[in-house]
Amino acid sequence: MKSVFLSAALVSLGLVFAQGSFGEAPAVKAGDTIQQVLEAQKGKKVTIRLGAGDELTGKVTVVTKELLHLSGLTGRDFFDAVIEVSKIQVVIVRAKE
Repeated sequence: MKSVFLSAALVSLGLVFAQGSFGEAPAVKAGDTIQQVLEAQKGKKVTIRLGAGDELTGKVTVVTKELLHLSGLTGRDFFDAVIEVSKIQVVIVRAKE
């Protein structure tokens, strides 16, 4: 239960310091998960922060309960990434110019 609240807090914090492509500010509701936030960003550019502090930026292509596929990684031409959703601590979305 604590990890759900921590995840929600981290997502909220990440949204405050938004980066990535322009879009609407994501709506986060009580009970939302990282998976649901990512599904709402499908086709858009996001930055994710992993537990070790590593960040990856790319377009959300596929989101499942266990995995996220980011395509067109920024700074890594010709590379995509598949990330374990449970390892994601923050989702950063640029909401304004």
